[in-house]
Amino acid sequence: MSEKMKAALWNGHGAMELTEIDRPPVGPDDALVRVRAEGICGSDLLIYFEKTDRETLPAGHEIAGEIVEVGSNVDVARIGERVAVEGIGHGKACLTCYYCSEGQYFLCENMAADTGGGYAEFVSRKAAGLYRLTDGMTWEEGAMVEPLAVTLHAVRRGGLRGGETVAVLGSGTIGLCATAAARAMGAGTIVATARYPHQVEMAKQMGADIVVGSEGDDLKEALAEISHGVGADLVVETVGGRSDAVMNQAVDVTRKQGRIVTTGNFHRPVEIDWMQAILNEISIVWSATYATSDGRNEFQIAIDEMGSGRVNLKPLVTHRVTLDEIQSGFETSFDKNTGAIKVQVLTA
Repeated sequence: MSEKMKAALWNGHGAMELTEIDRPPVGPDDALVRVRAEGICGSDLLIYFEKTDRETLPAGHEIAGEIVEVGSNVDVARIGERVAVEGIGHGKACLTCYYCSEGQYFLCENMAADTGGGYAEFVSRKAAGLYRLTDGMTWEEGAMVEPLAVTLHAVRRGGLRGGETVAVLGSGTIGLCATAAARAMGAGTIVATARYPHQVEMAKQMGADIVVGSEGDDLKEALAEISHGVGADLVVETVGGRSDAVMNQAVDVTRKQGRIVTTGNFHRPVEIDWMQAILNEISIVWSATYATSDGRNEFQIAIDEMGSGRVNLKPLVTHRVTLDEIQSGFETSFDKNTGAIKVQVLTA
């Protein structure tokens, strides 16, 4: 096998460029994965369009692929496995610190050095963080495990109880996955907000009972009607960005003693009406990635839900490009007028 590979790197001037770099190293506890599908994440778009430095390692964290090489401490029988790559936490974690012992791998205190992500032909991670796909899952579904795991973590951290009224703010990939996760976990009525017509239809496919515009009072009015003026039991925020509006909307539509869980990346300090949240005893929970909690790993839950057919995320993959075409994939993903929800880079 060649020691070189193709990879797409941000050039610091507004574009992804295909180049050739060394394949990532494979340590004793690692495995090398041939990338078959990699999702373009909205967080990548926001970060990249502000970066002015040139990358030396590829990014990309929504990865599915095939194990082609293993380190000396890894069972060789794993070669050939089709896996989803938990590359942010479990695949880099030390597995011995306090947070790892609690299953909170993303918070590991001794994280391994980055060896590059999925915008490349190969990626290496600790074998412990590679989760086997069920036989019926496609590569595209495998690359959707990561965003579903993000939202399963959020809904679990939000303490969703069966039959509760849930509001999902935003219908990008994470918002749509949050709607699907809430439906799978027993939500009663789900009201989602969406900015674009194609997101409205997709939110309904993912399990939303009502979909309203993201601005104005439509959400508050819809929740007031279905809850008899009480509000949402759980609000899942998935937008982030630079505006105060979405968090203030979350506070405004959450019932007294309700919960808000936020997954969006905020790129500046955000001001909210803390007094309203305090007086209404609203709990605000921050959710970043995924973990093992209550004895269940959210990557595995995501695979189980998708593999069984209880959650169908196939419709979310709207566009596909090759690694050579990754720049056009970024442009498509950024421009929602294309109808894009999830753009994936396929390298099979």
